[in-house]
This record gives sequence, structure tokens and C-alpha cells, in this order.
Amino acid sequence: MDFTLSPRAEALQRQLLAFMEQHVYPAEDRFAAELEAGGRWHEPPVMEALKALAKQAGLWNLCLPDDGRGGGLSNLDYAPLAEIMGRSPIASEVFNCSPPDSGNMEILARYASQAQKKRWLEPLMEGRIRSCFSMTEPGVASSDATNIEAQIVRDGDEYVINGRKWWTSGIADPRCAFIVFMGKSNPTNPDKYRQQSMVLIPRDAPGITVLRNITVFGYDDAPHGHSEVLYENVRVPLDHILLGEDRGFELAQGRLGPGRIHHCMRLIGRAERCLDLMCERVGQRVAFGRPLARQTVTLERIAESRVAIDQVRLLTLHAAWKMDTQGIKHARKEIAMIKVAAPAMACKVIDWAIQAHGAAGVSGDFMLAKSYAQARGLRIADGPDEVHRNQIGRLELARFQPAPH
Repeated sequence: MDFTLSPRAEALQRQLLAFMEQHVYPAEDRFAAELEAGGRWHEPPVMEALKALAKQAGLWNLCLPDDGRGGGLSNLDYAPLAEIMGRSPIASEVFNCSPPDSGNMEILARYASQAQKKRWLEPLMEGRIRSCFSMTEPGVASSDATNIEAQIVRDGDEYVINGRKWWTSGIADPRCAFIVFMGKSNPTNPDKYRQQSMVLIPRDAPGITVLRNITVFGYDDAPHGHSEVLYENVRVPLDHILLGEDRGFELAQGRLGPGRIHHCMRLIGRAERCLDLMCERVGQRVAFGRPLARQTVTLERIAESRVAIDQVRLLTLHAAWKMDTQGIKHARKEIAMIKVAAPAMACKVIDWAIQAHGAAGVSGDFMLAKSYAQARGLRIADGPDEVHRNQIGRLELARFQPAPH
């Protein structure tokens, strides 16, 4: 294993750290204030200003591995950059690297037709529009994506789409211009992994109704949001399909591999930020005649946080390295491992940081409560812990099965 970053990645890391200190961290409070002042479901003006600065600095689309269209970085090279972005709740969008746009850009760059790229990928990469991903459904256990019931039915030169989705992240954003939608196009196929397709749906297509915006522990994640959406006889031309009919599950798996690396590294960055806040807080507070920083329980929690963060970082870098060197298929176990380990670690570290802040920790005065909500949500999003643990267990047991003759 070699976790050495390329010279370009090291230079970008230094540049990104400086940009965060100079521009992003100072803008966090302004972003929150502008969001409240404008009614929440709009983009605060400061975000456009930050995006312009990021473009000028060459810190744009770094998440895309395609050198011609994006950063041209390997998963290993991008991982520490994702960690840096993860330290701030607003940073990923500043650099046009926030989900679900990052995953949607990747599958469009890899699988879309030239016409699809022209219509949707180019403005998405330029930051002029945003997108959403619509797969999870309220009526079935969507942890098993083969359960999805939404229909994609061919009717002449169009597809007709019907279904009810939820946790469609990003559709509430007024800049959302299109939806990557997954549904069943061939429900009778004996291969359950060849029953689904993905289609691109314009956001303004007739028949799309946003029923409600769903909160995560009370947080609405505006202006991005997570919504329940009803699709009623939505029609799109046949050329709006991605890759081809019945290839949806294949697309979903390819999209989630790099995305899980990004999610985990961002969580590591957030845990680091919260550990910083914990260390600052305990150095300022005195209880029962002694600084909190001198309490044994505090020292133990700080030490365990440092150990846990560094362990998960190494595990995630290993998954990124294996994906780069052997491909997603051969890195399945490592990707599943980090998806279990990173949210659990972040929840523990952030919880200790909340405890160190006392009542202030559960208030909105610090980023801790919302960070905990986001970390806890990621124990479910992109596959719940149980699914990943089952996969890890099966892959481990497979090592003890006799080789086929």
C-alpha cells in the first residue's frame, strides 16, 4: 500500500487549506444569516461569491476523475481534499463537489450521450444549475434497491414514469434543473439486477409534485433539502435514458463506490472540526474548581477521538487506494467497511464534543448538533450499516469456500 499523494494533489491540499481559512470559514455565519433572511429555500448570495473565487483559484470540480472535465485526480488524491471540505457545512458546494451533484456529474461524464452531456452535464459542471437523485421509496425497504416499485414504461417514443419517492435530496432547491430517476423498466426479468433503469427527467416536466420537505432530526438542510415526491404519468423521450434499458442497478453501484469514499472523508473532516471545538471548549471552562481540560474523562475522550479519527482515515485511504489500483469490484469489502466505520466514529466524536459543551452543545449556537444529525443520517443513507455488515461478512466467509473446479 502506498498512500503517497501526487505532487499536484499535495499542492491542491495546501491551496485548499488556505482558501478555507481565508474565505470559507469566515463566510459560514453570513451564509446562515442570508439563508434565514431570504426565506431558506434560495441560495444565499455569499455562495455565488465563494464559487466565483473558487473558480478563479482553480479549485473547481475536483471530485471528477476525468482530467478533461474535472480535477483528474485519483480517489486517493481526492480523499484528503474531501476531508478538508468536510470541515465546513458549506464548503463542498463552494467547489462544486457536493452531493448529489458530484455523483450525478460522474455518471453523466462516464455514461451519458453527447446530447445529454450538452444539456445537463455542462451547466452542472459550470455551477449554473443543480440536480437531484431519486431512488428511495417510502413503500418498500429501499436498503434493497431491487425492491423499488416505481415504474418506467415504454410508450411509443416516450417513457412514462409513475411512482412515489422520498429522500430525494436537492429537488427543493430552486436551481435544480433535472432529476436522475431510478425505476423498474423490466419487472419480469429473472435477473433481479436487470429490472431497473435510470432516466433523466427535467425538473419542470408535468406530473412532478413535491409533497413535502423532510427534516433530519428537525433540520431541513435548506436550500438543498430532502423531499417526498410524487411522479404521475411523467413523460420523457426515449433518448433521456442513461446507458440503456435495464442498466440502472449497474449505474447505481458505479455511482455509489466513489461517493462513499467522499462521504466518509467529509465525515472525517467534520469529526476533526468538532474535536477542535471540543479541545477549545474544555480549555476555557472550569467546573468544580478544575479546568475541564484537566478532568481525566475529558482527556480520555480527546485521546480516544484522536485514535478513532486516525484509524478511520487510514481505513478510508486504504479503500481509495484499492479502488484506484484494483477497481470498485475488488474494493467492495473495504468500501463497505468504511461506510460502517466512518459514521459510527463521527457520531461518537461529535457526541463527546456536544457533552463537553454542555447545554450549548445541543443548541444552534455551535455546529455540533446539526453535525451529529448529519453523521447519524449517514448510518442509513447510501446503504444502512446492516447491509454493509452483511456484505463484509459474506466476503469474509467466501475466503473459506472451496475454489470451484
